[in-house]
Amino acid sequence: MVDAVVERQASDALLLDLNGLAPFTDYFVIVSCLNPRHLQAIAETVDETMRMADYPALHREGTSDSGWVLLDYGDVILHLFTVPVREHYGLEQLWSHAPTVVRMQ
Repeated sequence: MVDAVVERQASDALLLDLNGLAPFTDYFVIVSCLNPRHLQAIAETVDETMRMADYPALHREGTSDSGWVLLDYGDVILHLFTVPVREHYGLEQLWSHAPTVVRMQ
């Protein structure tokens, strides 16, 4: 998943380990996108990549026009944000006690 978002030029990719911290998932992947169109393209790429790996999304929330899309794969939840929306929600600060597994600028 991280490789798929980085290949599509997402920035500031962050993989947080939520094992033992959250009962609903094991990992968060949080990335920034340039604009709503870029966000939509990345969401589609990840969704297709994961489906091809026989790991379809269980749930999807948000829209590219809102600046935030969540793709829930059970063990991993992907948060795609435009930069201003990512700053507004501050998930990194909310989950600052979670260990960082990968951070790619």
